[in-house]
Amino acid sequence: MDLVSIRKEGRVATVSFDTGAKANALSQKLMRELTETARQFHGDPSISAVILTGRADNFTLGADLKDPEGVDVRRLGLAERRIRLRNGPDMCAAWEQVDALTICALEGWCVGGGAALAAFCDLRVASAATTFYVPEVERGMNMSWGSIPRFVALIGPARAKRIAGLCEKVDATTALSWGLYDHVTAPGAALAKATEIAAAASRLPPTALKMVKHDVNIAALALAKATAHRDLEAFALMQQTEDFREGVQAFFEKRDPDFTGD
Repeated sequence: MDLVSIRKEGRVATVSFDTGAKANALSQKLMRELTETARQFHGDPSISAVILTGRADNFTLGADLKDPEGVDVRRLGLAERRIRLRNGPDMCAAWEQVDALTICALEGWCVGGGAALAAFCDLRVASAATTFYVPEVERGMNMSWGSIPRFVALIGPARAKRIAGLCEKVDATTALSWGLYDHVTAPGAALAKATEIAAAASRLPPTALKMVKHDVNIAALALAKATAHRDLEAFALMQQTEDFREGVQAFFEKRDPDFTGD
């Protein structure tokens, strides 16, 4: 893999991704690599905890809207487009299905699809300089990838609406008080704290830990598929709207969008 690296130490694996650009955006290629990586750990009995982290300056600024492969998806007919749009949700689902405890270490910006990916992990450790931001509605699209029920499970319906509906930027202190983050560290120390938690997990009976993790997920997310089953279809529909085109164009032109509801 070109964009993802894996380091193993004892029963802990650390996965980092770096596109070489400050935005560390989620291109189609990166999403496929992250999916493949997660699936390596799906049933690995030798691993108790997996840490997921991005660049030292930014976790990720979300989906890469300039990715040529992503732009090509928008030009496809509905039948093929809805299949190609599964890369994001497949990536998130693969990380949730990892047998071991997953810990997301966040620095800098955690935006859009990156916020969804973080929500699919078991724990989130962020630095005090981290900002959690879901701007999809501001871009003329719905927040998808199955993220909404995960946000609701973590922080409740009203705060989920503030994050994913009103696109509020959430600082680290607020995110910690809401339960969105589990720990907040000094800037630059999120990975070290995540490694400390992973080391503690590695000293526990691995099978019992994994059983508890999945029991909690089933209890918390029993209705997740029922409440998120249409978000990909809604996203495919929104891609055909004038508001979607206006939102993306305004983003590239660094201006306020003029939405009409069409």
